[in-house]
Amino acid sequence: MSDEEHQFESKADAGASKTYPQQAGAIRKNGYIVIKGRPCKVVEVSTSKTGKHGHAKCHFVAIDIFNGKKLEDIVPSSHNCDVPHVNRTDYQLIDISEDGFVSLLTENGNTKDDLRLPTDDALLTQIKDGFGDGKDLVVTVMSAMGEEQICALKDIGPK
Repeated sequence: MSDEEHQFESKADAGASKTYPQQAGAIRKNGYIVIKGRPCKVVEVSTSKTGKHGHAKCHFVAIDIFNGKKLEDIVPSSHNCDVPHVNRTDYQLIDISEDGFVSLLTENGNTKDDLRLPTDDALLTQIKDGFGDGKDLVVTVMSAMGEEQICALKDIGPK
């Protein structure tokens, strides 16, 4: 046995999985699925009958929840698919910086400054206009598989 001390890189991760397995036949429309390593929302599912050699197949058409791209996958219905853990959290908007980052207030009173403004133009103009008018805005942040993005906006009245 050696007396050397081992060096470990700290990655500040509790080790919780970003996905969980679910049988392909149990995934429904409006559910979530991982296709080509991207978290997606299922918009269409069709199941083919079992063929000569056995498996019924599920054909998934899904849209990436962060960039809006359409992805498709065909999986035997008895096989497991990865399903992402998707969380939605509301934060109050405090500030918008010039470089496109937002400053958000968390529930415990801390600030969260690592999120960019959304790429969706309609949502972007709503956020900028509302903030410019001095309204109190609450943004909904969707997070899955280590990515986060602002996906919705609520106006809770003037300041």
